[in-house]
Amino acid sequence: MPLELHDLTRTQRDRLALIELRIRFLGEVRRQDLFGRFGIQAAAASRDLAAYKDLAPGNLDYDSKNKVYVRANLFRPVFDFSPARVLTWLTRGYGDQEPVKQRPLIASEPAIEINDPNLDALSVITRAIHRRSAVHISYRAVSSGMTSRVIVPFALADSGSRWHVRAYDRRSQEFRDFVLARIADARFESGPIDDEELPEHDIQWNRIVELEMVPHPANMSNPDTIEAEYGMTDGMLVSRVRAALVGYMLRRWNVDCTPDHSLRGGENHLWLKNRQALYGVTNLILAPGYAESNQQR
Repeated sequence: MPLELHDLTRTQRDRLALIELRIRFLGEVRRQDLFGRFGIQAAAASRDLAAYKDLAPGNLDYDSKNKVYVRANLFRPVFDFSPARVLTWLTRGYGDQEPVKQRPLIASEPAIEINDPNLDALSVITRAIHRRSAVHISYRAVSSGMTSRVIVPFALADSGSRWHVRAYDRRSQEFRDFVLARIADARFESGPIDDEELPEHDIQWNRIVELEMVPHPANMSNPDTIEAEYGMTDGMLVSRVRAALVGYMLRRWNVDCTPDHSLRGGENHLWLKNRQALYGVTNLILAPGYAESNQQR
């Protein structure tokens, strides 16, 4: 009789779920991944891999040369993971057990995402990141509608409201961010990638910007409240951020980036004290007050 999920114990399902996560989104899994994550012996890891092959025939192939199980062409997922759970596992290294609906210990509501990415497209992107290869995508751009382009992805980034993939775009010949939920389709592009397409050449990604933020001088009548909320030291919060992500962070935190702290809004708790640190950052159109103050000059 073929193996089914209800035949397994909870701990077995957790281990088999990890096998599927790695196969689906990284394209490979080894026995070491199992006994490294769950503390089981090599023999038990082999049994789990055999059990997964029985549970999902056609999902795994064995690469005898590299001694690794790889994703088969006829892969079909068995576990129903949510995009949020997958992205948590990919970017934070935990949450890799089988999804399960549980009653929360206390009442809580998660942040509302604008839209979830397509998991099939995401799995192509993440496998391409893992093995450093190019991807052909169908992408819905705001200015030009549906476009077709080839990208070389290397990292995922959370802007606070949506997920992006950072990649070299062969169409524009520059590094850019692509919203995951706007990727309608993705497939691997054959051929090697050029040296200039590697993340080491992404200046905005590799440059670290040090931001000095203080309680807004005009909007905060009790600055000590903001100092305590943000864990400031000597009345200042210092954050080191990749230049490619600076605009997202400043918008998410509603940091007033005008030179004279002139934004008047209850949402502007912070003011950027060292505005000169933003020189050369390319996505400052997102920074509250920055573009407006530049135009006034």
